[in-house]
Amino acid sequence: MTKTLITLSAAALLVLTGAATAQDTTTPAETAPAQEEQKTADQLLDLGTPADGSPQLGQRYSKEKIGDWDMACIKTEGEIDPCSMLQILTDAQGNPMAEFSMFRLEEGGVAVAGATVIVPLETLLPAQLTISIDGAPGKRYNYSFCNPIGCIAQIGLTQADIDAMKKGAKATVSLVPAPAPDQTVSLELSLTGFTSSYDKVDVVSN
Repeated sequence: MTKTLITLSAAALLVLTGAATAQDTTTPAETAPAQEEQKTADQLLDLGTPADGSPQLGQRYSKEKIGDWDMACIKTEGEIDPCSMLQILTDAQGNPMAEFSMFRLEEGGVAVAGATVIVPLETLLPAQLTISIDGAPGKRYNYSFCNPIGCIAQIGLTQADIDAMKKGAKATVSLVPAPAPDQTVSLELSLTGFTSSYDKVDVVSN
């Protein structure tokens, strides 16, 4: 059974959809082509969702839960939906704070896997993102960009990084909040189920 994942990335899709709707509705009706009028109607009207809870086209859903990881897939028109391994990182109160998603890369480069980490907007970007495994010295990564949903770090993981994660119990993802640059927020990334998830996740072309 699948379940829909309402996460930071999914929210990004909603923001983009809302922006497109607002842009379309400003087009004068007398000058908009019929196709544009139909598109606007489709966006404004509720077309319904499958009663059985099955995902809609473009929607992200949980295909399988492996330990503390979700095999998160995007519904497409193809026979096989692309998937990544996903974990939502929470604070001490259980509130979602960050998203960590991973996929494997084709052989040939130093990076054997890639990950996208989304953190809150009020993050001090020059302080970088730090990831350490079981208390070992960590690595720092630059943030790539920010959007209305959060700030994104697109990182490459070496075979040594993956081997450490397979052997480890947990990783610590640390960031510095911009309003409090003298403090560090540390979030736990569970590695329970990591190896099984990694062996199943999709391989993406470089």
